[in-house]
Amino acid sequence: MTSDLPPESSPSPAARTAPPSRTAPPTATYRLQLQPGFPFAAAARVVPYVASLGVSHLHLSPVLEAVPGSAHGYDVTGHARVREELGGEEGLRALARTAREHGLGIVLDIVPNHMGVPAPERLNEPLWEVLREGPASPYARWFDIDWEAGDGRVLLPVLGGRLGDELRALSVQGGVLTYYDHRFPLRAGTEDLPLPELLDAQHYRLAWWRLARTELNYRRFFTISDLIGLRVEDPEVFAATHECVLRLVREGVVDGLRVDHPDGLADPGAYLLRLREETGGVWTVVEKILGPAERLPVSWPVAGTTGYDALRHLDGLFTDPVGHAELVRLHRESTGAAPDEGGEWEATVRRAAREVVAHDLAAEVERLTRTAAAVCETAPGLALRDHAPWALRTAIRETLVRLPVYRPYTTAGGPVSAEDRAMLEEAAEGAREAFAVPEEAASVDVVRDLALGRLGTGAAQRDFCARFAQVSAALRAKSEEDTAFYRYTPLLSANEVGGSPENPLVAPEEFHAYCARLQRDWPATGTVLSTHDTKRSADVRAAIAVLSECPERWAGLLAEAAEETLRTGGVEAPDRHLAWSAWQTAYGMGFPEQERLVPALLKAVREAGLRTSWTEPDPGYEEAVERFAAAGPGGPPLHTVTAFARELREPVRANVLGAALLHLTMPGVPDLYMGTERVYAALVDPDNRRLPGFPAGEGAADEADTAARDAEDLTGALPPGLSEGKRRLTVAALRLRREHPEWFGAAASYEPLRAGGPAADHCVAFTRSGAVATVVTRLSLRLAGAGGWRDTALELPPGRWRDALDGRTVEGAVPLAELLARSPAVLLVRD
Repeated sequence: MTSDLPPESSPSPAARTAPPSRTAPPTATYRLQLQPGFPFAAAARVVPYVASLGVSHLHLSPVLEAVPGSAHGYDVTGHARVREELGGEEGLRALARTAREHGLGIVLDIVPNHMGVPAPERLNEPLWEVLREGPASPYARWFDIDWEAGDGRVLLPVLGGRLGDELRALSVQGGVLTYYDHRFPLRAGTEDLPLPELLDAQHYRLAWWRLARTELNYRRFFTISDLIGLRVEDPEVFAATHECVLRLVREGVVDGLRVDHPDGLADPGAYLLRLREETGGVWTVVEKILGPAERLPVSWPVAGTTGYDALRHLDGLFTDPVGHAELVRLHRESTGAAPDEGGEWEATVRRAAREVVAHDLAAEVERLTRTAAAVCETAPGLALRDHAPWALRTAIRETLVRLPVYRPYTTAGGPVSAEDRAMLEEAAEGAREAFAVPEEAASVDVVRDLALGRLGTGAAQRDFCARFAQVSAALRAKSEEDTAFYRYTPLLSANEVGGSPENPLVAPEEFHAYCARLQRDWPATGTVLSTHDTKRSADVRAAIAVLSECPERWAGLLAEAAEETLRTGGVEAPDRHLAWSAWQTAYGMGFPEQERLVPALLKAVREAGLRTSWTEPDPGYEEAVERFAAAGPGGPPLHTVTAFARELREPVRANVLGAALLHLTMPGVPDLYMGTERVYAALVDPDNRRLPGFPAGEGAADEADTAARDAEDLTGALPPGLSEGKRRLTVAALRLRREHPEWFGAAASYEPLRAGGPAADHCVAFTRSGAVATVVTRLSLRLAGAGGWRDTALELPPGRWRDALDGRTVEGAVPLAELLARSPAVLLVRD
């Protein structure tokens, strides 16, 4: 018997004629990363192919006006119009019409937290007006600027050197102040002043870029001064910055929203409530990074997260606990890393947090310190006097570095969840240890109570409560994901957005409990495996995860590759930490391409900040990194790496297909990143924003598979037919979701299936609504080493079950050696 799924090369008639319901959540989304080289018109050309996969919605990266040439669109410069470089509003509407003709809706990524600070600055019209008119500008309320700290001026850290050294590059031309590509407005009546006086007369202060660390007086996205924070908590600012998007939603062009970085907002809950009211409740997910024990606030009126929590649970299933522990030991021995420089997770992340809070976020901490001091000075009855600024600063830093999640969700005078209260109480208790004099530790109580919103509802109290949470989010992102993840590297597949490098393991029962909770509480939440932000694509992580099943073989490869690099190229790695990460990355790619590997390695060592960094580069060290990459992973030893990868092809196949099928059939709405329906190997951005090789038309899907097979044969590192097999499995699952949404939606059910026998822990299986069964293999290399499935069997629910790909039927207690003989991941449909 063959599958009753429609042909894979074209959308079904139903998909062509029936646009998705605007009230129902998507069944699955497909993320397209728009950019000038891939505008709306190009996206429209791939719509037939994307529809043929079985998704219900296109998921578009930000579409509003952005910095020219931006490959991501998160540096918005204008909220009133759709980006002309992409084709403007008519281009977006044309794309939406084409999508609807093929049964697809549109989900749009929006950026409420910040705007770009472009060069020339005039590209951001609201910011231009603020620079010209200062605090009196009607646009001043848009931006999160601390005018008082700057004596009525906003610091612009754009100069390549100190102001005195850059004066020759500054000039007034046509009534505008120019500095290379930068253009700045002039305050009325200052055009004819001598340059030094003219500069001092503006509402802005041009400064050396290095001063941003300590003197910046506007909120930014993390530590990126080119992105200035917006005050969308102000109703007028919300209305102005959302007018275009809300109009597109109301007119039916856009059907759903992805909200970027809600943790940067002053009050995410209030923002999301306003957004729901204005959109009428369209499907909305938030890019919220949850800690391992953290839960999404139930009061948020959203469908759920974008899915990094799902990614962590999926990846964790394919990480072997015994082998991971051995990798941690080998990493410590091989790299010789000190405990706080990558040798131990807790010490590493705590040191990274202290570095970031004291240096990169020094200006943000100073603002909190000034605000706390002002509260103390004006507290009724002099109750909070005599808290020294240094003590408040220390209390702020020490409390921030101890928070285990991105941020608390508190408002001055508002309700506080039990979780946030307990978290801040515990962090404060630890912060006291930084004080030698117990009486001075009382400043910790002030900081804790301000963060909890207990000390009143005045302007300063509201400001501190919001800013503390915003700085906490920036600190967490920069110290963990952008620093510690590059220092603590035993298993790179665990160092992913939302991941837990110290404990990446997820047992089947934990996975089932997570899925049951999603189905009960957040059945329409987003789920992902690869995104534009993942440091390694799912398939690269799937390969690297296999190393947790064979740490001793990995150690052998590391030694062999180092010896061969020295013998053939006369080069050694500049440090052992880099060598470990470089060879693991090269193996994950299968056949490392030097032009892609080198930028990723340079980014890794700069983010780690141990030998070089973005702001204090060591050119000699970075040149050594490039020489090593060229002679090692990019030189003759790459064939040794490829041969090693060939030995592990079947375990990699099991991980790739297993993770893909679990993702596509578990509770939630799966989001496929462009190209990931086939094998997709990508590293950290910008590598992960390269365009995949889309088929030329709706009949070209088979041609794409032929190209993928040719690539596999070229390198030999991938299992034969893996790209084709992954795409066929993806199409089968997506079409089931599209044609039977009731099997997977809010009214559906999730029932774990448990195998019996000596290898039961190597099987993860479940049914959805009693109609679909997913069965996958985990830790397949360990399974093979233990003798295979032997007499392990899976008891299927009553009825006859048909393989969605090859049509064979099974029922009752099925030996897993038989069920999984043709593929390590099987999708069954009950007849």
